[in-house]
Amino acid sequence: MPALELRGLTKRYDDGTVALRDFDLVIPDGAFFGLLGPNGAGKTTLISAVCNLIRITAGEVRVFGEPGDSLLARSWVGLAEQDINLDRFLTVRETLVYHGGYFGMTKREAEERAAEMIRVFDLEAKADVRAPRLSGGQKRRLQLARALMHRPRLVILDEPTAGVDFELRLELWRYIRKLHENGTTILLTTHYLEEAEELCDEIALIRGGRLLARDTADGLRERYDADSLAEVYVKAMGMETTAA
Repeated sequence: MPALELRGLTKRYDDGTVALRDFDLVIPDGAFFGLLGPNGAGKTTLISAVCNLIRITAGEVRVFGEPGDSLLARSWVGLAEQDINLDRFLTVRETLVYHGGYFGMTKREAEERAAEMIRVFDLEAKADVRAPRLSGGQKRRLQLARALMHRPRLVILDEPTAGVDFELRLELWRYIRKLHENGTTILLTTHYLEEAEELCDEIALIRGGRLLARDTADGLRERYDADSLAEVYVKAMGMETTAA
């Protein structure tokens, strides 16, 4: 059973903009899948559709075989968004406990899981500090910890290391790898091409709401006769621009 299956996914906004058009994508269970494309390519719309944050115009979303808008499917997805959107009135601990409660955890279970996440992400010294008083890196850690609180089977990471320093990026990479090794399916969007190549088993290129190609990093380099993933990206997006 695929972790994520999109069939004929189309999203047309009220102003007439078509962000996705008859988009098909299947991500296997247990995959570490990268999604690359420029701003406006449709990545955020795709993520929003999977997470039930927008109403799709047409098509189908299935998460581990379940309709994407079902409560069960929604409980299987964890999202760490690119933009920091933490509640400014909640402490680190409260943020995690409340999130666990939203997904049906008992208070005791949520508190135990929150303590585990605080320890894993090295936030123990900040457990009772409100979000606005955290550093940028600490906010990024908390956002990821929150996404993982309810033990999702599919984790969507939207630019998870945007704006963090190199040391924290490596630290987050280590944890994300460990998460994947434990069987979690991961969908990663990133503008850091070396990040996609370092972490992902397979990479898809998207532009203009359409899928241009998908393969391993080596397969993409061979397909586009390129020496690096950066060269693949430039060639693929350049070809699409010319075609348009």
